[in-house]
Amino acid sequence: METALAREYRRICRDPTSHQPLAYLRLRSAIRNVVEQRAIEPGQALPSERDLSQALKLSRVTVRKAIAGLVEEGLLTQRHGAGTFIAERIVKPMSRLSSFTEDLRDRGLHPRSEFFERSVGEVTPEEAMAMNLSPGTLVARLHRVRYGQDEPLAIERSVVPASVLPDPTVVRDSLYEVLESLGCRPRRALQRLRAVSLGVQHARQLHVATGSAGLNIERRSFLDDGRVVEFTCSWYRGDIYDFVAELHAD
Repeated sequence: METALAREYRRICRDPTSHQPLAYLRLRSAIRNVVEQRAIEPGQALPSERDLSQALKLSRVTVRKAIAGLVEEGLLTQRHGAGTFIAERIVKPMSRLSSFTEDLRDRGLHPRSEFFERSVGEVTPEEAMAMNLSPGTLVARLHRVRYGQDEPLAIERSVVPASVLPDPTVVRDSLYEVLESLGCRPRRALQRLRAVSLGVQHARQLHVATGSAGLNIERRSFLDDGRVVEFTCSWYRGDIYDFVAELHAD
């Protein structure tokens, strides 16, 4: 991989049409090109700053600047104490109603949650409107960060009627698995997606820079009888997730 990267970097240096006089921009282009050519696979570690500096005869400051720009773009991801890796994008089909846990397990990733809240309380006006509930109705609330392996991927705030989920502490990872065990797994859902810039709190929880691209997803899920069983607002990292919809002509 280092050989492929060194070869691509030198090709760009010799190319009179590259229009990139700065070394860190040439290195950034070289890394981007070898990733697009699949010479480096998603999830694979990039050589260390020291190794790249020696192999390409660049200063570590130059290498660090090139890498930092690609981390901001979402092409690379950095793990504290482990190094720099090619970002693995998760493709989520929008035609299938599945849980976060199921999606990650399908890709061989280990899902886990860090909970901020698991409680029961009265429904708020916004929740009541979204879920067609009467004022004063009790709901279970889950607020958590969702992880794949050790990487934070999304923040979720979920609301479920307490008549369906009286004890939210039974949810360890998959809400849908718990709902299925209760005979109340959703059968259909409506989702709304919006592109957002992640604010200070969400960015800190997702280990990205403030203002990074994100996706805000609002989901209302229904039972067969039409009752809303789940209302979830999520904030996903835009550098990792792709949501794909299949379209058909009439």
